[in-house]
Amino acid sequence: MAHDLEALLGHDGAIRTRDLLTHVDRHTVARWVRTGRLLRPHPGVVVLPERVDEWHTRALAGVLATSGALSHVSALALWRLAPKAGLAHVSVPVGRRALISRALVVHRVQQLDPGTIGGLPVTDMPRALVDTWGFAFRARGHRREVELARSAVIGGLRERRTTAAVLRREVSSRPSLPGRRQLLALIGLVEQGCHSELEIWGVQDVLRGPDMPRFVQQHPVVLPHATVHLDAAIPDLKIAIELDGAAFHGSTEARERDLRRDAALAALGWIVLRFSYRRLTTEPEACRREILQVCAARRALIGHR
Repeated sequence: MAHDLEALLGHDGAIRTRDLLTHVDRHTVARWVRTGRLLRPHPGVVVLPERVDEWHTRALAGVLATSGALSHVSALALWRLAPKAGLAHVSVPVGRRALISRALVVHRVQQLDPGTIGGLPVTDMPRALVDTWGFAFRARGHRREVELARSAVIGGLRERRTTAAVLRREVSSRPSLPGRRQLLALIGLVEQGCHSELEIWGVQDVLRGPDMPRFVQQHPVVLPHATVHLDAAIPDLKIAIELDGAAFHGSTEARERDLRRDAALAALGWIVLRFSYRRLTTEPEACRREILQVCAARRALIGHR
């Protein structure tokens, strides 16, 4: 008797072996695995070979194998704060044996109360952010994992999908969290108005220093057709500092938008100083001197009015 494996395994291409055995016998399943019609990524789970490279199928297979919930960076992927790539991370209650699989990272946790996204159980966003941070800052963590964790925290706060207060509460329950001090510092910087790694670099390594004026981050200015928020500003001198990262300002359309915005600000008396990533990271002293020179010129101009 011929069987439609896609119909048996469902749209996602993964199923527990015990559930498949309600439709066919054990010998048939073993033959399908032996001949490559099915793959067994984890004990007790089979998937369609043509779907095994799809992130959603691999994530579902991990959930089926552990009866756990997607967590850490895999949860962030469902929350759209990380790419859908890499090994699936799954959390299970601490009393349960952790499945050992080369295609899966299993975390045993004290408390697990997941929600659901796209039919998959998932930990909540604040917990996923802090879990990912702790995993990235573990003793054997990698630089790429740290970069991803930082990007997710910045994105979640910048997009107002969570708040600094909520993240701090989550961190407060983790006194032994690896990288705890660094996470709290990053939360504080984003809360102050740093909305990218470039802005953080600019604030810490350029805008702060001897004789530098006090800057207001994300300062709002009402233009004729919109309200814009300046990366940093000295409102009484009407000096705006814009920190240009290639990812956001590299296209022709973005440059034209910046020029239009700068012209609208100039019409209101603002002077805009733009600093590229290259200049900020290679010439911080020169950037500071330029800012101080413009500040001195503006003060002199105001004094002569």
